[in-house]
Amino acid sequence: MTVQPFISPDLIRQRFSKAMSDMYRKEVPLYGALMELVEKTNRDVLARQPDIARQLNSSGEIERLDRERHGAIRVGTASELATLARLFAVMGMQPVGYYDLTPAGVPVHSTAFRAVHEEALQVSPFRVFTSLLRLELIEDPALRAFAESVLAKRSIFTAAALQLIELAETAGGLNATQAEEFVLQALETFRWHHSATVSAAQYQTLSAQHRLIADVVAFKGPHINHLTPRTLDIDIVQAQMPAHGITPKAVIEGPPRRQCPILLRQTSFKALDEPIAFTDQPETRGSHSARFGEIEQRGAALTPKGRALYDRLLNAARDELGDFPNEGNAARYNALMTRHFAEFPDSVAGMREQGLAYFRYFPTAKGLAASGLGEVSLEDLLREDYVKAEPLVYEDFLPVSAAGIFQSNLGDAAQAHYGEHSNRQAFEQALGRSTLDELGLYAETQQRSLEDCEKALAVKLI
Repeated sequence: MTVQPFISPDLIRQRFSKAMSDMYRKEVPLYGALMELVEKTNRDVLARQPDIARQLNSSGEIERLDRERHGAIRVGTASELATLARLFAVMGMQPVGYYDLTPAGVPVHSTAFRAVHEEALQVSPFRVFTSLLRLELIEDPALRAFAESVLAKRSIFTAAALQLIELAETAGGLNATQAEEFVLQALETFRWHHSATVSAAQYQTLSAQHRLIADVVAFKGPHINHLTPRTLDIDIVQAQMPAHGITPKAVIEGPPRRQCPILLRQTSFKALDEPIAFTDQPETRGSHSARFGEIEQRGAALTPKGRALYDRLLNAARDELGDFPNEGNAARYNALMTRHFAEFPDSVAGMREQGLAYFRYFPTAKGLAASGLGEVSLEDLLREDYVKAEPLVYEDFLPVSAAGIFQSNLGDAAQAHYGEHSNRQAFEQALGRSTLDELGLYAETQQRSLEDCEKALAVKLI
């Protein structure tokens, strides 16, 4: 009897990402329209701007562009979060970063599950922004107890999914047949359900406390609430969304438009009003809005120094605005962002020389031909065109941007403030492990690229 070999977790993740995209396209037709707009925009940018095409080909990112997705879900209990961590681990995804959204009035804290090595990211950069509801922030003890009791009764994973997770953990992986079944079973956790698990009155009470609380507590599972493709020019997509029947949010979250994009820019269309049935009104349709479409443009990952500068400039622009960015002040906000961010170098050389961003270094054909130079500095290699530097793409998220997306899709009720209640220790205890430091991962990738250059060129960097 022939034993099937294990399938790479990266390939399982790639297949799951494709299955998730296919499911979401059927559930939310506007997502399909959004995908078509993004794909057309990317083709036009690559044809019109050969420098961008060259950079993506040089770094290998061109191969992952069409596969680039991030999803987002919200769970209600520590047990759900811990099991999700195990499910994502089967696909080679680890929790990276800790995000506290409570200062923006959103009662969750979060992490991003993703691959952590550059080679794994090339196979599939799929990532899931995963939030845990902060039940302790519900001030009404009776409502908090009710929410806890509802969540305690549900199981968001199929029995087969749990069995396959345990099998992967004990055996060390899954074969092709098992991996195919795992993708199908794992997908059920993220599927939309039109029937609520509470009565109409209970739903209204939860929603009155916070619409996100109703979204997490009142349903069978943590339906995927958006799936996000990557565009090479988010301003073009934003401008063209209305012509495709899609109404965008007023402000693009993140840094302003630049020649050299940094970090992450995001926009979305407003959450859909979807019909739902309640336990006491199975024939009567209420409505719920939670799922929306999002687009992102990713730029360079910033060093601690770069992030400090970004945060200072962002805060300065927002402080001068004096309000939450919205339709009424969008033009002024964009102008303020552009003015304040003039201080941030807008060139690859400027960011590198000031130590503001992380880079991957690649040997050039000229460098390979001249290998064996002995001890040499990185600056000498760059000056002689023996090595080239490409900005390392930012794989993670921004708390202010995530909160802005959440708020724009949750309405005015999301503006209530919970104050500073960050509790990373409690989140990691629920998770069952520590989250990884994203800045450390970028530094490791940069260092590996330098070591690869040393080997390829037979040099010792000094």
